[in-house]
Amino acid sequence: MTAIALSPVTRGYSSSNGVLARDPSGGLLNAAIIRILTPLGSYWAEPKLGSRLHELQREKDVQRVGKLAQQYALQALQGMVDDGRLTGVEIAIDQPHNGRVLMTIELLAATGQRWSFDHFVQVTA
Repeated sequence: MTAIALSPVTRGYSSSNGVLARDPSGGLLNAAIIRILTPLGSYWAEPKLGSRLHELQREKDVQRVGKLAQQYALQALQGMVDDGRLTGVEIAIDQPHNGRVLMTIELLAATGQRWSFDHFVQVTA
């Protein structure tokens, strides 16, 4: 069974011309997106699932916030590395100082494949 793709931008299912898109990674991207979007500790079944990225919404758009975003995303995805689904995670930060921190998150799957997605964090301009 193929998983329906989640969109980190709309925070819902991805579709094209009214047809739901499939996750080409077989659920790996979806698992990473859920870990990034879910506030840490808010999921009752797994308190360690999630990230602290939501805490950055009240932060000023300064250089250290980009580094914090990268750190929080790495912490959120560490569980996928620990359980063997990923062999590594690479995160590139672009911070144009317009109230957003753009992260390009690349997942290194245990199968050897690379999957990536973009996610932005809204901060105070």
